[in-house]
Amino acid sequence: MITFEGAQVYLPNEIAETTVTVAEGQIAEIGGPAQGQVIDARGLILAPALIDVHGDAFERQLMPRPGVFFPTETALIDTDRQLASNGIATAYHAITLGWEPGLRDVARGRDLIQAMRDLAPRLTVENRVQLRWETFAFEALDVIEWALSGPLLPSIAFNDHTSMTMRAYDMSLQDRAFELSPDFSIAALDDERMKARTASKAHRAGLSQEDYIALLAHVWDRRGDVPDVIAKVAQMGLDAGAPMLSHDDTRADTRAYYRELGANVAEFPMVMEAVKAARSAGEPIIFGAPNAARGGSHIGSLGAGDMVEAGLCDALASDYFYPSMLAAIVRLDAERRADRLSLWSLVSTGPAQAMKLPDRGEIALGKRADLVLVDWPNGAAPAILGTWVAGRCAYRGMPAETRVSSRPA
Repeated sequence: MITFEGAQVYLPNEIAETTVTVAEGQIAEIGGPAQGQVIDARGLILAPALIDVHGDAFERQLMPRPGVFFPTETALIDTDRQLASNGIATAYHAITLGWEPGLRDVARGRDLIQAMRDLAPRLTVENRVQLRWETFAFEALDVIEWALSGPLLPSIAFNDHTSMTMRAYDMSLQDRAFELSPDFSIAALDDERMKARTASKAHRAGLSQEDYIALLAHVWDRRGDVPDVIAKVAQMGLDAGAPMLSHDDTRADTRAYYRELGANVAEFPMVMEAVKAARSAGEPIIFGAPNAARGGSHIGSLGAGDMVEAGLCDALASDYFYPSMLAAIVRLDAERRADRLSLWSLVSTGPAQAMKLPDRGEIALGKRADLVLVDWPNGAAPAILGTWVAGRCAYRGMPAETRVSSRPA
């Protein structure tokens, strides 16, 4: 049993200086007397731990330089410790299942998921998987079926970077039509501009530009069969009860298509048309925390801060940088985009609801004790001092000038 005493506690409807007692992995009491081990949290914040619904920063541990791979176990253990020190108690690793060889190959994705399962007893936070499926990667279906039967239910994100690559050269990412629409304008593969467009992808895959474009041409021939395969994967997700998301939507038609298949979460919508379509249907909307932390999208899409202020964002994901979740809250708070509790819900309650995790995401009686202790002096950057996962301490950072102490009750 642990009692946090004297913290500013982020409760569902208020911030209050009170005590929170944890027992058997759950929030056992709020406001009662200290019991068990007492953590003096005066001057600190006790908040729900962060839930990351989409993060691919682990790829930097797997391949810190292009073509340079590190042992998977080493990469995963280091990633897990990064998550804990950033206050993230539940993480969905966006593991790409694609048709490219190299880092985002289907076989590598399966091996990574298996390694995560094997390492689970040694990891500090709850490491889950987002099956970031490229819809042209038909070879991934067996892996998706296998992953959905695992001990921790993954989510499924429908990605179509193939069509995005094949869009007409005068078409921006944000202006493209629904990828499966007859109105989708297609680029010529034999145009020299395709080499420039695919150069980074070829490098990541370990292929020459010519070989990559030849592979792209082969995969593009599958386009007519893509809708049936998408429907098959969606049915697999529905049967398993998995949360399902569509990625980088640009049209109401895109959202409607995936909604009909049961994918009712909009992940990183690029334009207002897609956002409004999701909101009108009452669907969760996710934006990238780096977007909010930096003050805008690096590819010219919607600004996450504007969406938060307009009430059109339900969750912020780390995307490619784990510290961005806390950094986003700091910037949005400084810009007064919303009140502090509403902002914190973007990294806790909102993600929990989007991922169908009703047992966590807020400090309330009976909820799982996923908690963070935060030092956030006025006018300064916050720092995570401790992360607890189901009442177990996953991380404890003790600064040079220690402000946190423990004692028995």
